[in-house]
Amino acid sequence: MPNIGPLEIIIVLIIALIVLGPKRLPDFGRSVGKGLREFKGAISGDSTRGGGDEEDHERERELEERERSLEERERELARQP
Repeated sequence: MPNIGPLEIIIVLIIALIVLGPKRLPDFGRSVGKGLREFKGAISGDSTRGGGDEEDHERERELEERERSLEERERELARQP
């Protein structure tokens, strides 16, 4: 397996930023992280890391709702003269 150095990581991040844009990049990172956690949990057989916890889903929904409300507030403030 080839070694990946810091230069390659920086190049991949720049390409991701160009392709996804600065607004969608955090969501993409979150979903990739969640997928990796679920994958690791499934591999290790750890049910707490498998992502099946309803409490975690509720927290995610709350965070998404807060993010949406913050975005709406930012848009409203941008519209005001």
